[in-house]
Amino acid sequence: MDDQFLIRAGLVGVLRAAPGIEVVGEAGDGAEAVELAAEARPDVILMDIRMPGMNGITATERILAAAPDPAPRVLVLTTFDLDEYVYGALRAGAAGFLLKDSGPERLLAAVAAVGSGDALFAPSVTRRLVEAFAQRSGSTPLAGSESPPGLESLTGRELEVLKLIARGLSNAEIADRLYISEATVKTHLNRTMNKLDIDTRAQAVVMAYESGLVTPGDQGL
Repeated sequence: MDDQFLIRAGLVGVLRAAPGIEVVGEAGDGAEAVELAAEARPDVILMDIRMPGMNGITATERILAAAPDPAPRVLVLTTFDLDEYVYGALRAGAAGFLLKDSGPERLLAAVAAVGSGDALFAPSVTRRLVEAFAQRSGSTPLAGSESPPGLESLTGRELEVLKLIARGLSNAEIADRLYISEATVKTHLNRTMNKLDIDTRAQAVVMAYESGLVTPGDQGL
């Protein structure tokens, strides 16, 4: 979904030429993207952030809120890797982001990655993005009464895992740090996401920062 015709045509051309990928539609703005997603129910959506009318962040929120399971994986297209709009997209539930100047091979690899359920970026990239935006915006933790619903219901171990995820550690690194298995890390993460009513690892990172559970530059548990 991109408002620039030539960019959109180029993306569609690359995708249609790739084996195993079917392009079910294209949209020129956010509102059209929401309608098309509801009709076509794609597995993966390429979403431009900056579009006239409804932007990509709002469109992503509406698509994921209305989508039946399994919800589509939204891959955000952006010009800058530390664009504050990318932060908003991750907060809305996007599965990852891709720079617009990426080549065809990178585009196809990204679509395949998010389509198979993976995040497109390393945990450390998510952390760098969130920290950079938090430092630029001067954002402050939410007050106690405004803490995200479910945060107080997390167990001590779930809080530890969430903090380490927000610090950019991978599941393997968390397992090594806490002397538990990767399977146990995944279990704690899944339970945490269920309690917080979020769908992606990136949303967990954003929530950890916004709640004050971790702060930019935090290096400890």
